[in-house]
Amino acid sequence: MDKQTDDGVRTEIGKIVTNSAEKTDSAAAPDIKVSMFITCISDAVYPRIGEAMARLLARLGVKLEFPAKQTCCGQPAFNSGYWDEARKSAATLLEAFADSDFVIAPSGSCIGMIHHYPKLFENDPVRLAMARELQNKSYEFTQFLVQVLGVADLGAVFPHKVTYHPSCHGIRLLGIKDEPMALLQNVRELDLVPLPFAEDCCGFGGTFAVKMAGISGAMVTEKADHVLETEAEVLTGLDMACLMNIAGNLRYRKQPVRVMHLAELLYEGVSGA
Repeated sequence: MDKQTDDGVRTEIGKIVTNSAEKTDSAAAPDIKVSMFITCISDAVYPRIGEAMARLLARLGVKLEFPAKQTCCGQPAFNSGYWDEARKSAATLLEAFADSDFVIAPSGSCIGMIHHYPKLFENDPVRLAMARELQNKSYEFTQFLVQVLGVADLGAVFPHKVTYHPSCHGIRLLGIKDEPMALLQNVRELDLVPLPFAEDCCGFGGTFAVKMAGISGAMVTEKADHVLETEAEVLTGLDMACLMNIAGNLRYRKQPVRVMHLAELLYEGVSGA
């Protein structure tokens, strides 16, 4: 993805990264404001994802701020055709992150939604400018690690057989492909096995899973079948909504596959949890 963030800011962010696993957030550059966008699913259902992401970045010297005003990105309303309602959520997010230099989220789907903000505000010059600025400084977690910080090896150790599901919005809207692979391939003792038909949708799709439950159910069953084909102990990915959908199917079938966001896997790998 073509990012238009100022190269000087990238350089400053790069300076806070060291090879020491002992580095803490106290080393973070005080003039760089990196904010966490937690997203609805992570905030309401999987808060440990945000904790893992914050702790990993703290080890690299990046202190995350958390603007309390943030809210839903507006994607459910946007995808359902309720653009006026989506604009209300989006406007709140624009204000919440107006002073941030970087916005980091554990979800390609929600960052992908921010890329639709210029369309939402095309008739509002002030918010259109804010929307373009937010789009250009917003990154999914692995993008920020690899593209901005230049870190692909966190020194993690995870002695398990793992397969990876690339969520639709991350790979199609943001072009996320190499970043999670680079991070996984640098985890010691991890046995990474390819997921058959990996880029097929898991069937969640937010409101799609509600409106077309039968089709959604068939899609996630097929996805879970492919996960089981790998004989992996762990399924990982970048969007907890998709992983939640697959995990639900696996649990229903009493299959003992552990499902983890990549931030969780990496943090467990560096902390020895």
